[in-house]
Amino acid sequence: MSYRRAGCPINNTLETFGDRWSLIILRDSMFGGRRRTFRSYLTESIEGIASNILADRLKRLTANGLLTRCADPGHKQRVVYSLTEKAIELVPLMAVMGSWGLRHTRPAADLATGAQVLEDGGPQLWSEFMDELRHIHLGAPQPEVSAFAKMQVAYEATMAAEAAASA
Repeated sequence: MSYRRAGCPINNTLETFGDRWSLIILRDSMFGGRRRTFRSYLTESIEGIASNILADRLKRLTANGLLTRCADPGHKQRVVYSLTEKAIELVPLMAVMGSWGLRHTRPAADLATGAQVLEDGGPQLWSEFMDELRHIHLGAPQPEVSAFAKMQVAYEATMAAEAAASA
């Protein structure tokens, strides 16, 4: 872990992430439903992160124990990034940030569905989501309940409602 300027736990947490791009990378890792490659972070993030910033943040998140990287068995020159338990334990923080954003910003309806599902499901769903992330990223047994499936159903309902409203 890198040097900390202060003993404040909030400051230490912020220094671990570094900046908004680190949180976006963690968000994409959590809500993407799979382990990620450098290229998938680069091309699939709606914010359009620059490759040099992405490389730096992946290095920082790996050094701080939030991501691991390993060789992709299907491609010699590719590495795959996975969340660690330490990162998975950030789900409640991400859920609360999403809830705050729902109340105090104007998110796009399609992008707000996951946050709304997590807010409505509360700590029980957060726990189920964390178990599912442990399955995807850490090889834990597959849970009986899929938080991703609940988010997908909500997303599809939102998209159908928007399509019906614009028709």
